[in-house]
Amino acid sequence: MAAARDLRAIETAGPSDAVELAKRHLVQPWPFAGSVGAEARALIGEGDGIYITDGTGKKLIDGPAGMWCVNIGHRREELARVMYDQAMALSYNTPWYTMNAPSAELAMRIAGYAPGDLSHVFFTTGGSSAVETALRFMQFYNNVRGRPEKKLILSRGGAYHGSTYLSASLNGRPRDRDWMDGADDLVVKLSSPDPFRRPRGLSISAFTDVLVDEFRDTVGRVGADRIGAFVGEPVQASGGVIVPPDGYLKRIRQICRDNDILYVSDEVVTAFGRLGHVFASGDMFGIDPDMITFAKGVTSGYFPLGGVIISERLLEQLRRSNHPDAMFGHGLTYTSHPVGCAVALKNLDILEESVLAHTREVAPYFQAQLKTLEELPLVGEVRGLGLMACVECVADRESNDPLQLDKDVGKRIDAHCHELGLLVRPLINMCVMSPPLIITREQIDDMVSILREGISRTMDDLRKEGVWQG
Repeated sequence: MAAARDLRAIETAGPSDAVELAKRHLVQPWPFAGSVGAEARALIGEGDGIYITDGTGKKLIDGPAGMWCVNIGHRREELARVMYDQAMALSYNTPWYTMNAPSAELAMRIAGYAPGDLSHVFFTTGGSSAVETALRFMQFYNNVRGRPEKKLILSRGGAYHGSTYLSASLNGRPRDRDWMDGADDLVVKLSSPDPFRRPRGLSISAFTDVLVDEFRDTVGRVGADRIGAFVGEPVQASGGVIVPPDGYLKRIRQICRDNDILYVSDEVVTAFGRLGHVFASGDMFGIDPDMITFAKGVTSGYFPLGGVIISERLLEQLRRSNHPDAMFGHGLTYTSHPVGCAVALKNLDILEESVLAHTREVAPYFQAQLKTLEELPLVGEVRGLGLMACVECVADRESNDPLQLDKDVGKRIDAHCHELGLLVRPLINMCVMSPPLIITREQIDDMVSILREGISRTMDDLRKEGVWQG
């Protein structure tokens, strides 16, 4: 009955009413037990270009582009019109025994950008389901080929691959798995390829050798006949925008090829323009994976869609197997959704027309301007690639320790920046920036100026509280 009363009241509801309704009825993602089901977060009312407006009417630069995804910006009428037109023509069809034209055309266009022989696409509802699909396909592939023991998955510290059971089991960020179960018997963890946290006195070249040796030794110790796949982001996004050392990914790819281990490149964040290309694996890092997962920017966040691009070689091996009746028992109600695929086609048109080139043009300026924040004593490193970057705060630069006395320093910076007109993505002691790809140089200047002031105010707060002196 209470919910019914709330439903009637919402006809005249304003921002404050939405906050109260959320506290009563909405379960937020990633909640703490102490506030689960009784929490409201910052209310966003509308968006336009690189800006969003919060529940109080304050205009903010959308620093994270939603969740790494609003690549072509908010309020693009072209996408809204395509969404409407496709829904009016065909709103849905079952993928079990029918298909639609937008999904076939989108698969063809995506395959045209993929490296190597990646030529077939399975569409999902998002990034987690894309990674889950890739892992289930690996299991199916090895079962059909008579290798039921070849199922272990290699992942790395700092990784984030999703929230479904198998994908979440790969995660290696602090706190992600503290209270959550996972398929730990299937996952083997490796070190994060984070040059900033490499052992003291070790050159980046030597650090790369250590990482490669660890990978090779792990394969030798565990057994290549038991390892089915390695899953890695070209740039570890939610782990703090970890850009791997030069040549690292190519060397790991070769070890996988030598040991018949499927290389899954998780491009849920890096694909569709974030690094200036539709896919970063080949164009930025020179690798041709066996599978690529994607989501987010494929529709610029306007519709939930993801997918896996699969090597022709893998599919051909299945077609030639002795088990032609073996079924890949995997699918989703919204696989190849016609509205999502139509939106993605138009989004790709817009990226191709100007946005990819613009991203490549402004990315060096974006990185250079953010790098100036290293002048601040609280900032240990600014790192990034394309239009994604991380500002990592440290207690002192000698040890590069994070702020042990204040693990929520990122939230403090975000709160100050919110007051000043910028939304950031706080990650413990880090602030992640990944704005819409249409951002201009002048808007980059505004963003960096606000972030500088937000960090400066946070330093003042920490000094006053006696938890940091700088």
